[in-house]
Amino acid sequence: MHTVNMARSLFGVSMAFHIIFATMGVGIPFMILCAELINRFKPDADFALMARRMTKGFAINLGVAIPSGTIVGTMLALLWPGFMEIVGQVIAVPFQVEMWAFFLEALFLSIYVYGADRLSPNMRLLSVAFVWLGGTASAVLITDAHAWMNTPRGFDRIDGKIMNVDPWAAVFNPSIKVTAIHVSLSAFTAGAFVVVTIAAVKLLRRNLEEQVRRYYLKGLTLGLIVGLVVSLATALNGHETAQMLHEYLPEKLAAAEGLFETTSHAPLVVGGIPDAEQQRVVGGIEIPWALSFLATNTFTGVVRGLNDFPREDWPPLFTHYLFDLMVMIGSFLLAISALSLLLRKFGPRKYPRWLLTILVFTGPLALLAIEFGWIFSCSGRQPWTIYHVMRTAEAATRTANVDLLFVMFTALYVFLLVATGLVLRYYFRKHPVIEDLNKRNVPRTESKGV
Repeated sequence: MHTVNMARSLFGVSMAFHIIFATMGVGIPFMILCAELINRFKPDADFALMARRMTKGFAINLGVAIPSGTIVGTMLALLWPGFMEIVGQVIAVPFQVEMWAFFLEALFLSIYVYGADRLSPNMRLLSVAFVWLGGTASAVLITDAHAWMNTPRGFDRIDGKIMNVDPWAAVFNPSIKVTAIHVSLSAFTAGAFVVVTIAAVKLLRRNLEEQVRRYYLKGLTLGLIVGLVVSLATALNGHETAQMLHEYLPEKLAAAEGLFETTSHAPLVVGGIPDAEQQRVVGGIEIPWALSFLATNTFTGVVRGLNDFPREDWPPLFTHYLFDLMVMIGSFLLAISALSLLLRKFGPRKYPRWLLTILVFTGPLALLAIEFGWIFSCSGRQPWTIYHVMRTAEAATRTANVDLLFVMFTALYVFLLVATGLVLRYYFRKHPVIEDLNKRNVPRTESKGV
């Protein structure tokens, strides 16, 4: 079990690192597309410049996302040989198609980065749309394999052998729709609030030139509008997710809410400490009947508790904290974006300094919510790697010395994270926005040296 736990730890750290860059690989192209759309239908040079500067940051991000994704793929084979044996026979299609999606993203990113000045507005918009489409498709296809692990379909396992394989039934498993939408919307939310954080940091600086202030105000407003819309959509999708868990993974839903006894009119419990001995969540705040409504769309719906399942099949009870943190951050982002836009519309000042200070933290919080959500999704399936088909202990490697790999790769990830931050800081300090704004204002003849 030590080897199993170390394999889980190493893979978990690898995913926690990669998911930051994978999320930005979906969220930032979406923001670039939004800026280009605004500039296309209501021409505004600030949004055109915003799209190009975000693309520079995205290109640096992609330089880390690609190798870290490769590491994760390699670790799947090395750390989980039992799991990969089934994956190769049943759910290989999404991995194969994902290569095409990545090719699409990389091809059109190259066209946009190196040829944007030579493209017509329509072709520039089309190239950005394909970058966004490729990145989102990659995320959805990889998510498909994860969804299949939660709701495995498309095969029979008879006497330990995989039989009657139906790849398309595996691809279109019961949880793919709700999971893919949730992952995509969460990434769009994170991308929007990272833009909000950057703009808020810049606007907190005093004595900004007016054209620079105007540029960042537009970026902040764009991020808040997109963040409000997609975080609201994410919340609505969360309701569908609860219904999916109720139908297909009832143990995970019960652990998330610390529900031990099957009951109707089940309350939603916020906070508190799940206690298996006392069979309740100690110190939690109960919202009457809310869990029944989330799970069944009726306040009288029956929700299954953990005691309906063997104790050895219970997910870890700490998933309750992860679920609470994810939901609280999402609710906060929704509320603060709505408040900010209301103050901008009706307040005496567009964005007061106290509000900008709060908005600085929205980007990191959005990324934390992504991390909590993925840990919750994977931990809530335990002790299964493939739900009710293969236990994690069966899937894991038997090789020793995983401890050394854990230390080495953790150090590598810390180095890459710091290095990426320094590269981004160096590039944008060397190429400040005022420089691009001034270049844009130089008359065409003067810029050619005439």
